Amino acid sequence: MHRQNRSETKWNVDQIVSELRASREITHNIRHPGRIHQLPSRKALLGIVEGLSATLFPRHYGPLDLDEVNTDQFVGHNLSQTLPLLQEQVRRGLVFASNEDNPDNRWLLDRAERVTTELASQLPAIRGLLVTDLQAAYRGDPAATSTSEILLCYPGITAIMYYRIAHALHRLGVPLIGRLISEIAHSLTGIDIHPAAEIGSHFFIDHGTGVVIGETTVIGRRVRLYQAVTLGAKRFSEGAQGVLIKGEPRHPIVEDDVVIYAGATILGRVTIGQGSVIGGNVWLTQSVPAHSHVIQAQMRTSATIHPNSIKIPPTDE
Repeated sequence: MHRQNRSETKWNVDQIVSELRASREITHNIRHPGRIHQLPSRKALLGIVEGLSATLFPRHYGPLDLDEVNTDQFVGHNLSQTLPLLQEQVRRGLVFASNEDNPDNRWLLDRAERVTTELASQLPAIRGLLVTDLQAAYRGDPAATSTSEILLCYPGITAIMYYRIAHALHRLGVPLIGRLISEIAHSLTGIDIHPAAEIGSHFFIDHGTGVVIGETTVIGRRVRLYQAVTLGAKRFSEGAQGVLIKGEPRHPIVEDDVVIYAGATILGRVTIGQGSVIGGNVWLTQSVPAHSHVIQAQMRTSATIHPNSIKIPPTDE
């Protein structure tokens, strides 16, 4: 039998426990439909994504003693350890995609196995995309001395790697797991990429801290972003009773070969035309044609501006 100690009496622990139970169960119940006792685990997913990263780039993220002989053995063993853990997290995440209060557990297990198998089959293609991102980083940053340095040191490539895994899971029907992986990357790097965003090959985020890429953003190939760039929404449509409408296209479309410099904010479903350059600290809420140079208008004694430049006046918006 539990004996109440002096500390519990002093702090009215029994009363607080009772009131918190009432809040959970009655007054402020936020529980998902059905009685979910096993939620997806951020800690488990961090280990899983680290395991997948080591599978994709074993000589960089795997054990130090890997060589040409034992690398395949490590990759196979690592997959056999990581994929069952991922399958369990996918199973937990699938509960949130079900409209049933108590979905059939056999169906959940079968679906989780199919999703995990499909994700595993996509790993070579994901690695191929990541190699194009590495190439873009090496070509786009004069300070980069090698792709190994980029893999080991650049937060941008970490965020992109986690995004590409999260995006694949999102497309496979487990958006909660994708979102958790993206938020783990956000915590690690300061770069926030929604897993539903569409991002083409040869993508490079330089420095990266403070970059935000919203849910319905579409980014083409060979796009380069610098720190504190926001690709966000300008306004949100409301439905019945003032509830925000989910999933509407509300973020920018960035076409191929665009460069967006530090601190730029681009809001709404606008299009940044192919080959454009968006200057630092620009606040942009309108589309710009291909090959535009957009800069912040400032007081200056002299300036040289590209003929296709667009000056954006300062704004308090």
